[in-house]
Amino acid sequence: QLQLVESGGGLVQPGGSLRLSCAASGFTLDYYAIVWFRQAPGKEREGVSCISERGGRTNYADSVKGRFTISRDNAKNTVYMQMNSLNLEDPAVYYCAAHIRLGNCDLKRGDYWGQGTQVTVSS
Repeated sequence: QLQLVESGGGLVQPGGSLRLSCAASGFTLDYYAIVWFRQAPGKEREGVSCISERGGRTNYADSVKGRFTISRDNAKNTVYMQMNSLNLEDPAVYYCAAHIRLGNCDLKRGDYWGQGTQVTVSS
């Protein structure tokens, strides 16, 4: 059974950092681009970062550019997102999603989804 599981969310103060993980089971991520989406209450879902299947290409939403970094370790079948300088616009449920696209990734596309992890930013 194809499954994605996010972890690493939590409560952090403004200016703090978190590292999210997206672990795959039941399939190999070797052929899949991965997108991190987020959705806050009352807001539309937003793709914030994505990485191509081998990590050679990354894309970021303007709202997180320079603060978030996506990476992957295919040997561990896991994708990460380092989030620095978190602010009060970042709280949301963060989801990872996979799609097949070789050599690039699409911030708006997710074919297989995880269950999400909550990120809260509060002083």
